[in-house]
Amino acid sequence: MMNCVYVSDVGRVRSVNEDSTWVGRLESGYTLAIVADGMGGHQAGDIASRMTVETITGDLGELPAGLSAEACGEELRKAILHANDAVFRKATEHVEYHSMGTTVVAGIFEGSDGVIAHIGDSRAYHFRQGQLVQLTDDHSLVNELLKNKQISEEEATVHPHRNVVTRALGTDEHVEVDMNRVSLEPGDILLLCSDGLSNYVTPEQMILTLGKGDLGLHDRADRLLQLALNAGGDDNISVALLEQHEDAGSGIKEWNS
Repeated sequence: MMNCVYVSDVGRVRSVNEDSTWVGRLESGYTLAIVADGMGGHQAGDIASRMTVETITGDLGELPAGLSAEACGEELRKAILHANDAVFRKATEHVEYHSMGTTVVAGIFEGSDGVIAHIGDSRAYHFRQGQLVQLTDDHSLVNELLKNKQISEEEATVHPHRNVVTRALGTDEHVEVDMNRVSLEPGDILLLCSDGLSNYVTPEQMILTLGKGDLGLHDRADRLLQLALNAGGDDNISVALLEQHEDAGSGIKEWNS
């Protein structure tokens, strides 16, 4: 079973939290987690991310029990594409929402086996026994420059366009969803986050925090949030943690600083 928590904070600079986050256990027994980081003026990013979460949870809430992780992943992909249609349509029909969009990273699990889907630069990490692996590949300008060896890792962290994404949900009629399989062993943690965390908290800090077994899961999520705030908190910050247990019950906790 999984213990799940999430936290979202507006940060120290922004006036509106354009992130939307959802973690829960569906009626059919699957565990679902979503982090969406909206973009667009006049609070349109808030609308885009909220629509995305509502569409995905609405679609997947009707899933029958007994599907494989692979089948659940395909349903997650379809739900994300449905969200893309909904956001794109609203943006084209209302001038005030023109060009709004959102990133999305989501995971759905049947027991300990799951699938991660993502668009944009919100990330998924897999923590196991002191090791942290990034499961997603950012759809961002900076990541393209890094892969082409046009900038260094150090330059990427301070690049003036590090928030520019090359793929987003809702900005185009058609979009591709990246998919990755993941399997969690007892003690493993899946971390989903917006770039408000990953741009300000280093992998080393994530490892130290997630590895603090003397802290409850919600305390570790809160500590990650505080690290981002202490580093500047220039963006909205969202964190979702899913920890695999052998025989513990599934719990969902939410709080906002």
